[in-house]
Amino acid sequence: MNETLKKQIKEAQAGNRVVLNDLVKENNGLIWSVVKRFEGRGYELEDIYQIGAIGFIKAVQKFDFSYNVNLSTFGVPYIIGEIKRFLRDDGMIKVSRQIKELLVKINKIKSDYEKSGKTITVEEIAKILNVSKEEIAASLNSSNNVESLYDKEDEDGLCLIDKIKSSGNEEENTINRLALKEGINRLKPREKEIIFLRYYKCQTQKDVARTMGISQVQVCRIEKQILNILYEELKEA
Repeated sequence: MNETLKKQIKEAQAGNRVVLNDLVKENNGLIWSVVKRFEGRGYELEDIYQIGAIGFIKAVQKFDFSYNVNLSTFGVPYIIGEIKRFLRDDGMIKVSRQIKELLVKINKIKSDYEKSGKTITVEEIAKILNVSKEEIAASLNSSNNVESLYDKEDEDGLCLIDKIKSSGNEEENTINRLALKEGINRLKPREKEIIFLRYYKCQTQKDVARTMGISQVQVCRIEKQILNILYEELKEA
């Protein structure tokens, strides 16, 4: 970290609101990159940005130089946490009545087509209902689950979470890694050990069972529960 940024952080922590506002502006792109992950949750992105900015301000105020990390890396969990608390305390994910009504119409059209053995595209549905493709996508997204992190990928039972590839967007990858780390840190000791052995030591479920002195069925069950938890963490992040 350069000396200029260190000085800015110290001044902001000492109560200099002008410097604090400058830091928020300088990290505007970082805050927006997190905010966009919450698109389609029933809130205006500008409103979510304001909440994310509060999270970043808290990160600046609590920044500890002894951690030897960048401010952006330190700030991401605070931004995510503040937004998630807002969504939770304000009634979790809100879906407008208009989206719900549109979803009912979409499902009816899809059902009618499926009964006749046909398929229909988003573009065709949009044309029938006289709405935009984006509105159709938003409605479908309000009810669809993201591909499960624990969908099986191979005979050993390795899951999608074990096979995540880099998207080439380092900022996005950083957010994903921090959100995942945040979720893992909240696991119980035995759960953490299973994740460590499975995904850091690359052991099979059978090997993990032998190491921990439990059955492979127990490892499978616990692992699935853990991945359920982490899946929810990443979905909300």
